[in-house]
Amino acid sequence: MKRRLLLVSNSTLHGSGYLDHCQQHISHFFGKDVKRVLFVPYALHDRDAYTKTARDKFKTLGYEVDGIHEASDPVDAVRKAEGIFIGGGNTFRLLKSLYDNKVVTEIRRRVLEDGVPYMGSSAGTNVATVSINTTNDMPIVYPPSFSAIGLIPFNINPHYLDPDPSSRHMGGLREGSMLLVEGDKATLLGTTKARLFTRGKSSAEYDPGTDLSFLLTHAH
Repeated sequence: MKRRLLLVSNSTLHGSGYLDHCQQHISHFFGKDVKRVLFVPYALHDRDAYTKTARDKFKTLGYEVDGIHEASDPVDAVRKAEGIFIGGGNTFRLLKSLYDNKVVTEIRRRVLEDGVPYMGSSAGTNVATVSINTTNDMPIVYPPSFSAIGLIPFNINPHYLDPDPSSRHMGGLREGSMLLVEGDKATLLGTTKARLFTRGKSSAEYDPGTDLSFLLTHAH
């Protein structure tokens, strides 16, 4: 089984509706095999309203959505999931809830061992990485650890804005861009370039369509 990840910088691009800018990528990513997607709304306070937003959008693409918070046992919901989508919001709130509900290891296992497709948007992209150390969010709550799910061996900063040069920021997906990971292959998708920061080297810009697989094999 190979890991399959669609890591989106943001769920709404200025001037368009929820997930509009990446809906073709979503349909292609989940394909025909997935009928139901397990949605994780932990990053926002109103989980029901957030799940409704995701459910309405995914219905237009032909998928049913189950909110993980609607299940009596979140770990069991992950265990049975055909596809997983973790939405954006506050990264600290999201990671704390993932730990509180004891689903971090189960999500990692399902994605890395069973090949369950994982889509993240914004905070959901942030928690797919090694740690949430590159989030822009306010720490409104504290998770027990900043270590995240660890589906890829590097960090991503969604909603990346060009920062001040002295910042030690480790890489950014600008709004409108996304990373598709299939096994050991990583491709930059979307409409905007991404910037890579590697310690001891100058930062590099990459265009949509670029193969970024080297990020998966080298420690940065």
